[in-house]
Amino acid sequence: MPMPKVSIIVPCYNQAHYLDESLQSILDQTYPNWECIIVNDGSPDATEEIAQKWVAKDARFIYIYKDNGGVSTARNLGISQAKSDYILTLDADDKYEASFLAKAVAVMVNNDEVGIVSSWGRYFTKDKQLHVFKSTATSVTDFLFHNGVNNGSSLFRKACWEQVNGYDENHENGYEDWEFYLRVTALGWKVHIMDEVLFFYRQNNSSRSAGMNRKHNETQKYIYLKNKAIYCAHYEILIDQFLKASDLEKAEINKFRNTIDYRLGATLLKPFRRVKWFFLKLFGRTKI
Repeated sequence: MPMPKVSIIVPCYNQAHYLDESLQSILDQTYPNWECIIVNDGSPDATEEIAQKWVAKDARFIYIYKDNGGVSTARNLGISQAKSDYILTLDADDKYEASFLAKAVAVMVNNDEVGIVSSWGRYFTKDKQLHVFKSTATSVTDFLFHNGVNNGSSLFRKACWEQVNGYDENHENGYEDWEFYLRVTALGWKVHIMDEVLFFYRQNNSSRSAGMNRKHNETQKYIYLKNKAIYCAHYEILIDQFLKASDLEKAEINKFRNTIDYRLGATLLKPFRRVKWFFLKLFGRTKI
């Protein structure tokens, strides 16, 4: 049986100093039938120089330049140029274990209902390996409130990308992977997580996730409102989630109120509150 071709899309913006390591992890794959489309998203650093070096090294590497427009535009452009039915995404500062492609393609080929294949991953820095993150997602309910695969590096069918009209290019606050997977799984596609560490996510101060976390609430609101139909179809789960969040918030407030610092502060302030109440009553006010 012939091995299906995989198109690996690597969007690049100001990550030239990590690009060699990421592309080496592609070259090291034990699965040989791939093309790697490096998309320079208008990066002002040495991305082009490094990318061209890899193009000269191996004909399976392809280089594309575009004006800066964000990671979604870069991925969509790369995927539109892809010459295969399977797509793999990789950020320019991350990397794969050498057997990822071989194992992921095998899952996809043998399971027609699976649209996305991912794996466990490990955070790492320049100097050390950090903790492992284990995803467990299987369907749309695992993507309603967070990214069920914990990263944006997964193998998926190009047909999935076509059916949802690609990544959202109007979304500027990150989590484009989460929103993309949400729409794909809402169509009924299943997710398969390989339960071994086959992906490595670089943890650094300049990583996109740092900025994304600062805009978390704004991003959630955007995703919820854009995908109203999906959330309405799972209305009971939505209500349960918000009630659970409310209970957790109340529990945290009660926990704080039972701390020594809070109780001591309340005791010290009690005389001042009485004085305040006295003057408010004296001047005919019972409410601030």
